[in-house]
Amino acid sequence: MMAILIRFMTGIVQALALATVLPILVSESVFAESTRIVVLSGQELKPYQDMLTGFQQSLVKQGITVNIEIHPVQGNPTKTQDVLENVKRNGAKLVVTLGNQATQATVREITHLPILATMIITADDIRSSPNTTAVLLDFPLETQLEWMKRIVPSAGSVGVLFNPKENQIKVGAASKAAKGAGLTLIPRSVETPRALPDALDDITRTVDVLWGIPDSLVMTPQTAEPILLSTLKNKIPLVGLSASWVKAGALYALDRDYVDIGLQAGELAGKLLNGTSANSIPHAYPRKVAYVLNLKTANLINLDLSQDLIRGALQVFQ
Repeated sequence: MMAILIRFMTGIVQALALATVLPILVSESVFAESTRIVVLSGQELKPYQDMLTGFQQSLVKQGITVNIEIHPVQGNPTKTQDVLENVKRNGAKLVVTLGNQATQATVREITHLPILATMIITADDIRSSPNTTAVLLDFPLETQLEWMKRIVPSAGSVGVLFNPKENQIKVGAASKAAKGAGLTLIPRSVETPRALPDALDDITRTVDVLWGIPDSLVMTPQTAEPILLSTLKNKIPLVGLSASWVKAGALYALDRDYVDIGLQAGELAGKLLNGTSANSIPHAYPRKVAYVLNLKTANLINLDLSQDLIRGALQVFQ
């Protein structure tokens, strides 16, 4: 098996800032180097590439000279297991994961080395791993509610549909955060797919905003159409999960600066490489907030958005 090796040297900081770092194929002998960082990337999508760019830039800025092996495992269990078996045999200074599948496999197999998890929404996959810290993609509840008030200032009641087996704790915390923000959270539990239509019909008739939170039962590609149609029919804004949801008809979604996510990851990596234990480093949240808007939806639900808000959007669908 071949690995992608990127050698960072402090003497080429300027060159790295101006050019794309080129991957170099290397032989198995590289695996014996104990100074390496092993990266398992679950996707080759642009956000993942941007995150790695920021990560590399951060290490260079800190003057960290280290071998970085980037393994595009892409959710392949065999490839992932091969890389992890090699890490267990030959060691590494740090293991970095991008995405849920790579993270789940790594925290299960690697218990003796520091792990830095990235490109995961919540900390659910790493709670039982004391040698793991993370840069999460989810924004703090307070941040999400703050932006909700900015974009929909007339909102008073906020509805949320959720599977209690997955999101009971989060919704409980959200209720407290909403109260602190001067909002009232109206939660409706949905325990089976068949329960969703009635819960959706009920909640969209009674709230000012429907807040979509990551939920494998409620917010899925299969449920997107009925949720969008119901919110538009009742002229209430839907807070989507991503730009894809906004393109489909949600009013807005918060987004991330993935290069900056990588910079944050690099900063945590510097601490881990200097000997700080993973369990003493709090999980980091995105420090930059971007957002995506759908102006057609705003018009359909009779919501006026300020020009400043529109100009500040990362992307606008209209």
